[in-house]
Amino acid sequence: MSVPARTPTTAPAPSSVSRRSALRLLGGAVTVATAATATGLTVPPHTATTSLSSGGPARVERLLARLTLAEKISLLHGATDPAPLGQAGYVPGVPRLGIPPLRLADGPAGVRVTRHATALPAPVLLAAAFDPDLARRYGRVIGREGRALGQDVLLSPMVNLVRTPYAGRNFETFGEDPLLSGDLVAAEIRGIQDEGLVATVKHFALNNQERDRETVDVRVDEQTLHEVELRGFEAAVTAGAGAVMGAYNKVGGVHACENRDLLTKVLRDTWGFAGWVMTDWSAAHSTVASIAAGLDMEMPDGRYFGAALERAVRDGGVPEGHVDRAVRRILGVLDRFGLLDGHGGPPRPRRDARAGAAVALEVAKAGATLLRNERRALPLPAGAGDIAVIGPSGSRPFVGGGGSAHVVPDHADSPLTAIRRRAGTHARVTHAPGENLFGEALPGDALTPAVRLEERRVAAGKDWAYDGTLTVHRDDEWTFVLHYDGDPTKRPKVLLDGAELFPQQPGYQEFFSGGFGSAAPDGLSVRRATTAVTKGRHRLRITAAGGADGLRFRLRCVDGTTRAREVARAVKAAREARHVVLFAYEDATEGLDRTTLALPGHQEELIGAVTAANPRTTVVLNTSSAVSMPWLEGTAAVLQMYYPGQEGAAATAAVLFGDCDPGGRLTQSFPAGDDHHPVAGDPRRYPGVDGTVEYAEGVHIGHRWYDAKGVRPLFPFGHGLSYTSFSYAEPSARWTRRGLDVGFTVRNTGDRAGVAVPQVYVGRSPDLRLDQAVRVLGGYRRLALRAGERRRITVTVRRRTLSSWDPERHGWVLGTGRRTVWIGASSRDLALTVVGRVSR
Repeated sequence: MSVPARTPTTAPAPSSVSRRSALRLLGGAVTVATAATATGLTVPPHTATTSLSSGGPARVERLLARLTLAEKISLLHGATDPAPLGQAGYVPGVPRLGIPPLRLADGPAGVRVTRHATALPAPVLLAAAFDPDLARRYGRVIGREGRALGQDVLLSPMVNLVRTPYAGRNFETFGEDPLLSGDLVAAEIRGIQDEGLVATVKHFALNNQERDRETVDVRVDEQTLHEVELRGFEAAVTAGAGAVMGAYNKVGGVHACENRDLLTKVLRDTWGFAGWVMTDWSAAHSTVASIAAGLDMEMPDGRYFGAALERAVRDGGVPEGHVDRAVRRILGVLDRFGLLDGHGGPPRPRRDARAGAAVALEVAKAGATLLRNERRALPLPAGAGDIAVIGPSGSRPFVGGGGSAHVVPDHADSPLTAIRRRAGTHARVTHAPGENLFGEALPGDALTPAVRLEERRVAAGKDWAYDGTLTVHRDDEWTFVLHYDGDPTKRPKVLLDGAELFPQQPGYQEFFSGGFGSAAPDGLSVRRATTAVTKGRHRLRITAAGGADGLRFRLRCVDGTTRAREVARAVKAAREARHVVLFAYEDATEGLDRTTLALPGHQEELIGAVTAANPRTTVVLNTSSAVSMPWLEGTAAVLQMYYPGQEGAAATAAVLFGDCDPGGRLTQSFPAGDDHHPVAGDPRRYPGVDGTVEYAEGVHIGHRWYDAKGVRPLFPFGHGLSYTSFSYAEPSARWTRRGLDVGFTVRNTGDRAGVAVPQVYVGRSPDLRLDQAVRVLGGYRRLALRAGERRRITVTVRRRTLSSWDPERHGWVLGTGRRTVWIGASSRDLALTVVGRVSR
């Protein structure tokens, strides 16, 4: 949503651990804890000439009465920060009344500013732990760091569901299931706000794809809207989220940020939300309609809610009461968080980088998901012998996704470093990239007239151009790799036979270019373009402008010969090793959807060649979402690590060597291929036809669709293997006022400690004449059990989960009667069945 912050050239000085200064938000009451030490940051002061002693609604009303119209409107839109900290947005305060400015930072996986912060695992990896308590601690790390880094509002978490496996931001969200997503977003928000940082749940609503996200019109029926997409947002409101971010897309023909049905009828009238609603960046489309619908703040500027709004009020087009209403909501949240005390709020804590790193490591271990493990290939045995680490992401840390999720980590080891450290001196650990990520210099005889493109410098204020011929000696596929410094919108322009190889992407897509491999080892930015080339001569034109600061660039390539050589080296390393750990990746980012489930580039061929050379190959996936696996049967094991954060290498090594059990379970179904998932084969469902997307699958999202259609996924929702085994027995189901209490016994039947994640699913109600899923997730529990340990647990399927939304009554209806309950290890591994009777 915002242009990525520039990476700092120097690391901040380490900070000492200090006492926590937090706002503890319990049941709406706010208690300010004792002060901590200063932040160590230079944050512009906001001097108050007026301090209002009493808080609550009375103080808000007194402030509102003293604000001029211009001051009120200044609080309703973003502006330029006079002393930016690299955050996404800024709202000026009103110093004379003690209303502080607000700094708003991106933060799905850590606080995104120019300074270093803890780079946590992506939310999709957090979700795989099935652990709301861990989600709350994850939120507390972000909340503390946001306050310490001078921020007031976090533009996170994202609770939009995984509806299509192609969506570019699937790694930022919690998965495909409404219940699990709602539980986790509520817990994370409580953690963020425990520390005094305002959380913003996003994107309200139905922002389930990046393709055409700013224009697409989503059509969805009322039952589906409430049962599927809105459940997580309602949970966020119940948890006390201070702000909601409106989405780019339209809903039912109306832009989400001016949709009265969403912003007023649902969010405020039905759920009782008392915070404020802001736009996504540049997602406002009107002045009068937006503020009347319930929008309170435009970001990042004031195109519609600045001078245009003030004119509309003075001309009578907008009642000043609408402005007062929006300001009242914003001030109410600031008062709730102690930010209207005339001193800028509670003292800011210091960063606790060590504690943040510990949580990052714990989350990465807990969410590590073992998809396949043939003949106990993992964990790697003590004295594993020679190990070959293969893949470019084996020697370079893959920390996180691109776009607004990018965080500058304190540090990040490569998996190769972590594996060598863990394997010890008794093992020989080698590495072969298998892929040339950054290209090689163009062949010397390829360019006429000859020119050196390996290292070009264009002086400030100067221009440089080349117009010549590129000679290709055989039909081939080439990947051109451009390395450059400076502004990405001013990079060199490269045309091959008149077609631009690296065209400027529209809007924010230009800046959201991905996280892994987007920077060369020497820090230059990198863009890649793959194209088929035919034998013969091709016209190559390059133009570059030095601009104010000069320009440095190089143009490289990877051709078929280069690829074959790298694969041959990887195969040789695999044959010479006892075990192989092959790292595969998919570089997702905001602003772009994937076009296929296949791993990008030639990774499938690399995996096929390596597994053929050594069947003891474990594939570690650093991917954002589901990928197809035509190479699966050739592997010994597959470990899904998603985007594991700054401690991902250590966590991966710990799982590979069995220092911990892989505790993750899939929160999204993995399809067997591009034609076997809920939106396959019907462009009306995705990506849309004539600008409209139809949610024709209804309530049957994710694993529910696979059950309804009888389609077998590659790996089902909830799947994940352990290094031990578990059994389930003695099921029971009893109706109470809370819901359906489902009891059962879990036993660790293996010879080592491990993590079980038993899941409870509930079937249709015979008494409802509404569309119902074959079964829905009713509850779950994460259990750590010693070898041989047996534990009796109860999972309550809540009344809401047992209910359906009735579009005629516009409300929830409890599904009574005999309800079948399944208990097991995934949506398709259901060991136990019991029947419970639900009554009013």
